[in-house]
Amino acid sequence: MKTSFCHLHCHTTYSLLDGAANIPALIKQAKVLGMNALAITDHGNMFGIVHFANAAHKEGIKPIIGCEMYVAHDMHARDDKRRYHQLLLAKNEVGYSNLMKLCSLGYTEGYYYKPRVDRKTIKAYSEGLIATTCCLGAEVPRALLEQGEKEAEKLFLQWLAIFGNDYYIELQRHGIEAQEVVNKTLIKWSKKYNVKVIATNDVHYIKQEDSRAQDIMLCLQTGKTYNDPNRMRFSGDQFYLKSPQEMLHLFEDVPQAISNTLEIVDKIDTPSLTRELIMPKFGIPTGFATQADYLRHLAFERGKQRYGKLTQLIQTRIEHELQVINSIGFAGYFLIVQDMVHAAKALGVCVGAGRGSVAGSVVAYALGITDVEPLQYNLLFERFLNIARLKETKSPPDIDIDFDDEGREQVIKYLVDKYGQEQVAHIITFNTLGPKSTIRGVARVLQIPLSQADSLAKLVPSRPGTTLQDAYREVPEIAAYRKKEETPEGKILAISEKLEGSHSHTGIHAAGIIIADRPVIDLIPIKTDKHTNLNVTQPDGTVIESLGLLKIDLLGLKTLSIIRDTLHLIERVYGEKIDIRQIPLDDKKTFELYQQGATIATFQFESEAMREYLQQLKPTCLEHLVAMNALHRPGPKKNIPSYIRRMHGQEKIDYLHPILKDILAPTFGIPVYQEQIMQIAQTMAGYTLAQADILRRAMGKKKQEEMEKQK
Repeated sequence: MKTSFCHLHCHTTYSLLDGAANIPALIKQAKVLGMNALAITDHGNMFGIVHFANAAHKEGIKPIIGCEMYVAHDMHARDDKRRYHQLLLAKNEVGYSNLMKLCSLGYTEGYYYKPRVDRKTIKAYSEGLIATTCCLGAEVPRALLEQGEKEAEKLFLQWLAIFGNDYYIELQRHGIEAQEVVNKTLIKWSKKYNVKVIATNDVHYIKQEDSRAQDIMLCLQTGKTYNDPNRMRFSGDQFYLKSPQEMLHLFEDVPQAISNTLEIVDKIDTPSLTRELIMPKFGIPTGFATQADYLRHLAFERGKQRYGKLTQLIQTRIEHELQVINSIGFAGYFLIVQDMVHAAKALGVCVGAGRGSVAGSVVAYALGITDVEPLQYNLLFERFLNIARLKETKSPPDIDIDFDDEGREQVIKYLVDKYGQEQVAHIITFNTLGPKSTIRGVARVLQIPLSQADSLAKLVPSRPGTTLQDAYREVPEIAAYRKKEETPEGKILAISEKLEGSHSHTGIHAAGIIIADRPVIDLIPIKTDKHTNLNVTQPDGTVIESLGLLKIDLLGLKTLSIIRDTLHLIERVYGEKIDIRQIPLDDKKTFELYQQGATIATFQFESEAMREYLQQLKPTCLEHLVAMNALHRPGPKKNIPSYIRRMHGQEKIDYLHPILKDILAPTFGIPVYQEQIMQIAQTMAGYTLAQADILRRAMGKKKQEEMEKQK
């Protein structure tokens, strides 16, 4: 059944501590109410657009991309805090591009308390956009109420001149007297100037009963208490996702305002937000026809330097890896990364030996990206990269590079100098309200004693990712409080459930950097941050690669800073220059330290539990340390006691099946490494290593459906 109305003015939790509408829940409620389209119009940003579009497509709902901009008289002025709201919707690809640009300029040029643009700038980027008179906070309605009809009409005509047939009069009815005053004049102008009217509800939460929770959210944002008479608050409980029937009833005297929302929906050709990977430009020396040719040259020439002699086995492995890398167009990616690593080393930055699956690449080792020789440790390239995996994702595999803390900033500066200030950006992160912080925050707003709130918060398990629902299942005491809604604890929990998981503020990803082939502002919306001179993406790291941008993780490690400083001290005091990459891996005194658990400040080996295990293990070779590091994480950790007993001959070694002995012998019959899982699938089920990698990832991410396919 075709709907009679669609909401075009909706705020999600990405309207930070203002909107209480969780995106998946909002989309699902729209579907329940029979709507086939929905808009996202968060305040001053486009943080949530990709998540919104993905969720909408999943539910068969047409996503409409918009933003409720903040508009100043002059976006560059810093002596006037006045600002107005302005609703803009992207009509097509051009409109989407212009909306991104406006939303970015609000931060990069107009930020003053809020990201702001002005009418002049909106006019310059108005093509492909739909605009409305918006809400009571907008320029035209405010002028009507504060300056009178004559002045407001002048402003109305200026906006109409910019957008023409894509300018609509927006009517809202939330039970606020001022809205009726404004609506009366707007309807008159509609007839006078033949401008169509639309009805909207300024959605800030999903259901009417969520009103109080959103009100308390506003108190969290402003630092006020619930009973403060002077705090910011919404008038009434009508700012929810109303059904088409409710909207029809509300605007029964202006029925065209309802049907005209569908006209806008039909006008909009929602652009695809995703795109193929856009690789940054990496120049190659003369004499090489392609990046693939240059990569091959570097792999073999530097391979000779690293290996001394390239055996047939090494040459075959390099050729195989290059064939895969080049067939999927990632030669440029490897060139960019190796260039960055070599530049870092030339700058004297302490660089890690390599982490994650990239250690399985001989090409990466030959290029100097990693310092772990894959063949020696039987590491598999297919775990890092294979064509079968690329059928699922077009993004390049992660190559996480560790640098010393200070050196990381030098590397970022190198990237900026090489690719350009506007083509490098940090990645945004979002802090969310966890269950403990939500409980304490709600209690503060409701003026419930801190001691009472603290006792309640401490009942929530501290395990990462724990929700209130998890706590109810696991802790009977907090579940009992939840059932008594009339008590202070019950009230806190009831409100906290609605606010838990909401986005509270933004940050910068500790590692992720974007590099583009053009200014990032031309590809995605960006923002600024007081902690960096670089721009920051508005979409987060979970979706950034789907937008076609290359993400590289540069991790700053204090441990590497300690190694760097230690090497400098040794050179200064003893006059001996040590290459950390050349130290022996079988030093007896070093292993004695590990056997004693004297590993504080040693990366991955400094926790109390790990040091206790090391004292039991008594490691004598690097392989023992590698296995312990792999085992000491959730899940495999339960196998540590058995691994230790088997190593010391205190427990019989079971290889699960005789044909697996060669695979499992290095780890005493216990599958420790992901490579072993792949080899087991290859040996027992005849999988190719590429197929085995699909199984490995399904197991690692607990994808039950995919694992069922593999039976």
